[in-house]
Amino acid sequence: MHRILLLVVVLSIAVGCTSAKDTPFDPVTQTPELSGPAARNLEVTVPSAGVRLPGYLMLAAGEGAHPTVLLLHGYPGNEKNLDLAQSLRRAGLNVLFIHYRGAWGAEGEFRLANTFADGQAALTYLRANAGQYPVDADQLIVIGHSMGGFAALQTAAADADVACVVGIAAANIGTYAARGDAAKAGFAAYTDNLFMLAGWDGATAVAELEANADAFDLRNLGPQLTGRPVLLITGTGDTVVPVDMQRSIAASWQDEGPVLTTREIPGDHSFAADRLSMQREVIEWLQQDCL
Repeated sequence: MHRILLLVVVLSIAVGCTSAKDTPFDPVTQTPELSGPAARNLEVTVPSAGVRLPGYLMLAAGEGAHPTVLLLHGYPGNEKNLDLAQSLRRAGLNVLFIHYRGAWGAEGEFRLANTFADGQAALTYLRANAGQYPVDADQLIVIGHSMGGFAALQTAAADADVACVVGIAAANIGTYAARGDAAKAGFAAYTDNLFMLAGWDGATAVAELEANADAFDLRNLGPQLTGRPVLLITGTGDTVVPVDMQRSIAASWQDEGPVLTTREIPGDHSFAADRLSMQREVIEWLQQDCL
């Protein structure tokens, strides 16, 4: 009897060990055990058009240079997606988070066009410092949420060496000027309350939207993104950037454009009720289609 019990215990332990070993690592909820340098955070200053942008460089653990994500926030940047940044780092990627010119204490004045100009400056910074930091300059990725998704796609379109790009609830800013007077008045009124964006108000915002409708329209970026992997992900309950906006972008890229993947998953604009599912979608896509 004692021998039988002992055998059952031994088999249970063996099965348990095998299951743990065979279970895929989940960077959204697990921290890897790696040799070499530990994960660390650095406060950095990114120069852009003669001003200084505050940056937060999150370096992944382990030996060697790592693929590196430039993470761009939305409008005005209350949701920074730093939980996604931590998951990306656990998956083995560095992350550089920045504030745009005029946003949240960054020098200069905020403008919509500056969001992707600052994105390009951040990529230049990463390449220039690839020897100082463990950054693989040949594997730079841009990820953005909402207005940051707009900026991410514009940044990648202007830089043919960006490996791939992710737009999370990417706002097609180029369509905003055509929404009618009532919608523009509402956008202007909201903008007038954004004290964290320097040199910016509703009238300035509407004027920039109207002057740049074609240049800001993501549907026109297909040729510049041709051949590169792009993920567009949106929430089916998003009322800020509805799924129809993503579908419109995807439809415009059918004949010429990137290697596009679209995902429509449950969630509102910030995926507030299920951040983990959104993060898994992004990381699994990066691992399968980009890295």
